[in-house]
Amino acid sequence: MEREARVRRRKTPKPELDYSVPSPCVMICTLDDESGLCDGCYRTMDEIREWMILSREEKLAVLEKVEQRKPATS
Repeated sequence: MEREARVRRRKTPKPELDYSVPSPCVMICTLDDESGLCDGCYRTMDEIREWMILSREEKLAVLEKVEQRKPATS
């Protein structure tokens, strides 16, 4: 069964990756224990992990959330 699953995965077409939207990563990669957000880019662990496979529209939606999560600066 395991071999069959590997063969099926190989036959499944891989989605086209979209590089048109730059990652918001600023290389300050620590997660806040309370919020679960990265202290540098304000993304969740799921958003960070899935960034490369998200579509352009999904990445733009994440960036919109990131802007809403950023603390107000004075």
